[in-house]
Amino acid sequence: MGFRLIDLSQEIYQGMPVFPLHQKTMIFPNISHEESEEQIGFPFATNNLLINEHGPTHTDATYEFDPEGKTIDEMPLDYFYGPAICLDVSRVSPDEYIRPRDLQQALDRASLTIEKGDIVLLYTGHYNRAYGTSEWLTRYTGLDYEAAKWLAERGVVNIGVDSPSVDKPEDPRYSGHLVCREYSMSNTENLCNLDRVAGKRFVYFGLPLRIRKGTGSPVRAVAVFID
Repeated sequence: MGFRLIDLSQEIYQGMPVFPLHQKTMIFPNISHEESEEQIGFPFATNNLLINEHGPTHTDATYEFDPEGKTIDEMPLDYFYGPAICLDVSRVSPDEYIRPRDLQQALDRASLTIEKGDIVLLYTGHYNRAYGTSEWLTRYTGLDYEAAKWLAERGVVNIGVDSPSVDKPEDPRYSGHLVCREYSMSNTENLCNLDRVAGKRFVYFGLPLRIRKGTGSPVRAVAVFID
């Protein structure tokens, strides 16, 4: 038996696109090899990071969108790893919402089913199409309320997307996050490489940092296939 991993995480770098209202990512040297060797006689090099919890590929604590929710250190790890599927909804225009029929059609095309406790990733194609362009943060599809509720009612614990948000940018209800609040679900945003796992079932890992009272956390998201 062998294991095959597919990395679903975006690169973290200074100048990376970050959702509005969030701290921009900054990376700067802490100490160089030369400085360390001079000070302690051995060449260590380290950098400092200034980064928002929701900047790169990240997962949300329910506290982010619910004042009564749990912070990231309080949430069970079951939200962030386990059985998963990826639905191909890339046929949905970035100018339209993802609706329940789009989810059902994607399930049918892939001959997949959603089981209670699943993590469901949505391949919208947005990362492949728009990352690094002016449309990355401004024009992409998102779940309408009924589609998010459709997933919640089937027992999904975490919804992942290859875009900055599970919500369409102009959605005044923030429907995906609203349903996550109503059903105590998490969501994971800024994924990539979902084209490589679309239409498949696998084991997902996107473990958050144990940030005290954190509203969310960067994650190293991977899909694990057992061959």
